[in-house]
Amino acid sequence: MGRPHKYYKVGYLPRFGSYKPEGCECYGCIEVTPEEIESLRLKNVENFDQTKAAKRMGISQSTFQRILARAYKKVSKALIQGAEIRITKN
Repeated sequence: MGRPHKYYKVGYLPRFGSYKPEGCECYGCIEVTPEEIESLRLKNVENFDQTKAAKRMGISQSTFQRILARAYKKVSKALIQGAEIRITKN
């Protein structure tokens, strides 16, 4: 049995729940969690290093790295495949 899920500190959620390619039909949907959005924001918008970003979210640096890697993969896949990016509500 795994460890219980830890709740992460998320300081921001976008006003919109999804992003779609304009002018064409979407090819599927990729779901992104609030933790993944927060990791992208802290790393790329706020320009925090991973240690500082992890501390802000209340998690270890290695956990932050895993969340960030998942977020990059999902967003990249959506952009390349023309899929909708939907932010889940947890």
